[in-house]
Amino acid sequence: MELEKEMSNMKSPLNLGMTQKLIASLSLFILITGCMVGPDYTKPESQSAPSYKEVDGNTSGDGWKIAEPNEQGLRAKWWEIYKDPTLNELINKVDIDNQNIIAAEAQYRQATALLTQARAALFPTLTANGSGTRGTVNGGNNGNFSSVEQTSNANLGASWVPDIWGQARRNIESSGANAQATAAQLDALRLSTQATLAQTYFQLRIADMQIKMYDTTIKTYEKSLQITQNQYNAGIVTQLDVAQASTLLESTVALAIDVSLSRAQLEHAIAVLVGQTPSTFTLKAQELSIDPKTGLVVSPVSKLVAELPDVPVGIPSTLLERRPDIAAAERQMAAANAKIGVAVAAFYPTLTISAAGGYQGVDLPNLLSMPLRYWSIGPALAQPLFDGGLRIGAYKQAGAVYDQNVALYRQTVLAAFQNVEDNLVALRMLQSESKSQASAVKHAQDAVRISTNQYKSGIITYLDVATSQAAELSNERILMSLLNRQIAAHVGLITSLGGGWDVKQIADK
Repeated sequence: MELEKEMSNMKSPLNLGMTQKLIASLSLFILITGCMVGPDYTKPESQSAPSYKEVDGNTSGDGWKIAEPNEQGLRAKWWEIYKDPTLNELINKVDIDNQNIIAAEAQYRQATALLTQARAALFPTLTANGSGTRGTVNGGNNGNFSSVEQTSNANLGASWVPDIWGQARRNIESSGANAQATAAQLDALRLSTQATLAQTYFQLRIADMQIKMYDTTIKTYEKSLQITQNQYNAGIVTQLDVAQASTLLESTVALAIDVSLSRAQLEHAIAVLVGQTPSTFTLKAQELSIDPKTGLVVSPVSKLVAELPDVPVGIPSTLLERRPDIAAAERQMAAANAKIGVAVAAFYPTLTISAAGGYQGVDLPNLLSMPLRYWSIGPALAQPLFDGGLRIGAYKQAGAVYDQNVALYRQTVLAAFQNVEDNLVALRMLQSESKSQASAVKHAQDAVRISTNQYKSGIITYLDVATSQAAELSNERILMSLLNRQIAAHVGLITSLGGGWDVKQIADK
C-alpha cells in the first residue's frame, strides 16, 4: 500500500512539475559547466615582408609610377578607373547573369543551410504521433471464436543530448567557418571573373586597333604592288619584283583575317561571361584614327595605356586582409581546426535526456482523459568501449586535414605575393620596353621611306623594299602586343591586390 501511495504521489501534477523543474535545472547546469574539448583556433603565422621588392627596386624613376603610400586604397568598383562606359556596363552584368557566379552563390546558400543544421544540435527534438489499430483476437483453442479489439494512442516525446564536451559547438564553429570560406570563394570568383572580362575586353579593343593597322597597311601594299606592276609593264623591273610585292600583300591579308577571327572569338567569350549567347551579343568597334606624326593607330585604349592610373599598392602585410582567396583559405583552416574538437569529443560519453507522455486506451472519443494518461522521463549515458580504431582514425584524419589546410593557406599567401610582384615588374619593364619598341617602329618607318625612294630611283631591288616593309609591320605588331600586355598587367595588379575587397565583408557571415 505504501509503494502504491508513493507511486501515486509521483504521478500527481504537482510532483510532475517539480520533476520538470529539476530536469531543466540539471540541463542548464550541464550547458553552463560543459567544456569544449579540442584545440582552440589560433591563426598560424605566414611569411611576409616589410615591402614589395619591385617597389623598393624601382628607385630610378623609369617605368610605371607607383602610387604614394598615403593615397586612398582601391575602390570596390575598381574597373571604373578606366573610365570606359561600355566596360562598366559589361562588368555590372557579371554579378547578375554570369552562371558560374550564380552557381557559387547557390553553393554559399548551401553552406549557410548546413550551419543552420549544425545549430539544431543544441536544441531538444520534439516528436508527436498518434495511432489507432483495430483487429480480431482468437477466443478459443480451436480458433473458431474471435473478438474485435481496438487500441488508440496519442503521445508527445522529447529527446535532448546536452553538449557537454562541445561537440555540437565545434560543429557549429566548423560550419560557420566553412560558410565564411564559401562567401570568400564567391567573392574571389567574382573578382576573377571581373578581371577576366576586363582583360578580354581590352584585348578585343586592341584587336580592333590591329585590324585598323592591317587595313591601312594593306592599302599601302596595294599601291606598292600597282607601282611595281606598272614598272614591270614598262620593262623597268622583272616579274620577280611583282611576285615579291604580291607575296607581301597576300600574307598581310592573311594576318588581317586571323586577327578578325581572334576578335570574333573574344567577342564570344565576353558574351558568355555576361550570361548571353554569342549570337545575341555584339560589340561595335570604337572610333580609331591614324596619328599623322607617327603613322600609328590611336584609340581610347592606346591613350589609356599611355597614362595608366596609379594603383595604391600598400605593404605586403595588408594583402592578407585584402584578398578573398587568402580569406577563404584561412577560414577553411579554422573549419578544419574545429573538426579536431569534434573528433576529440567522440572519445567522451554521451548523455541523452528523453521524456515522453500521452494517452493510450480502447475508446477513442474518451482517449484524452486522466485515467488513460502515461508519462516517462529519464537520462541515458552511453560510452563506446571498443570500435576497432574508428575514433582514433577520425582524430588522426582531422589533424591531417588541418595540417593540409595550413600548408594550403601558406601557399596561397606566397602565391598572392608572387602575383603582386609579377605584375609590378611587368608594368615597370613593359613600359620601358614599349618606349624602345616605339623607337624601333619609327626607325622601321624611316627604313621603308628610304628604301622606297631608292627603289624608285633604281638603286635597289624590290626585295629590299619588301624586307623593310615586313620589318615595319612586324615591329608595329609587337608594339600592339605590348599595349595588350601592359593593360593586362595593370588589371592583374589591381586584382592581385584584392580589387578593393576587405575581409570585413565576410566577418558577419
